[in-house]
Amino acid sequence: MEIKPIEALWSHIHSLGVLAVTGSFTAAAQRLGVTKAAMSLRIAELERAAGVGLVQRTTRSVRLTEAGQQLVDATGGAFGDIAHSFASVRDLAAEPSGVLSLTAPLALARQQLVPRMPAFLRQYPNVRIELELSNRLSSLSQEGFDLAIRHADSAPDTHVAWTLCETRSVLVATRAYLRRCGVPATPADLANHDCLTYLRRGDTPTWSFEPLNGSARVSVAVKGSFSTDNSEALRDAALGGLGIALVPDFSSQADLARGRLVPVLPRWRPIGAFGQRLFALRPYSPYVPRAVRAYVEFLRTEFRGGFS
Repeated sequence: MEIKPIEALWSHIHSLGVLAVTGSFTAAAQRLGVTKAAMSLRIAELERAAGVGLVQRTTRSVRLTEAGQQLVDATGGAFGDIAHSFASVRDLAAEPSGVLSLTAPLALARQQLVPRMPAFLRQYPNVRIELELSNRLSSLSQEGFDLAIRHADSAPDTHVAWTLCETRSVLVATRAYLRRCGVPATPADLANHDCLTYLRRGDTPTWSFEPLNGSARVSVAVKGSFSTDNSEALRDAALGGLGIALVPDFSSQADLARGRLVPVLPRWRPIGAFGQRLFALRPYSPYVPRAVRAYVEFLRTEFRGGFS
């Protein structure tokens, strides 16, 4: 069988690099927009041309041979430079364009990002957004994300970070629940209430507070009939009168403004429960696509006045 000249194999070498990142032919094919069969054919042709096996296949996994890894390590930087160079040329267009691959936590995205998507996409009609909802901080560069929106105290040193806004945690309940069960006057009173907690397996639910007058921190072990790892669900449980919930402000601001929820222990500041800032995170690179810059600036403007 005829072996293709090296110039015809550049795309095959790039495909090998994508396979190394994704770990499967199916995922690599999806990333490249080709069929799994076409992906397998590219690797087979590359192995014939190299004269050595580049991939070890098992029923459960795919990994590179020593020769395959050597080829990926030697060419990865060059393909990265090509991608950045092409993106910078494409970005000379008057308007941001292309696909913006985004990951964000489920509750935050549903409540704050998705409702704002129509305005952004009307402003930038040549941008297409692919949004993955996940609470997991993905490896952005390995999984192909351009940007992550995350709620945290600080940004990881391994990423470029833009601060979108400050956030806080709030303690909320319905008036009906407080009439039925009483209004706590101090954090210690929460031990006698049905407290709706964020689920962190293996941890004993404990809420910590600082008084607004600057006195010492107070922590109290709490219990209740419901816990979950989604702040939107906690808010909905509080709206249903199940108890007192500790949630981020982005989950509760609208209901507080409408009076459907009321603040509990307003003289105390909850601490340590959720992040204090909302960040946009991106893997470090010397070039930032215009679509990414446009979306970050859009969010900074949207959140300048706080959450709605």
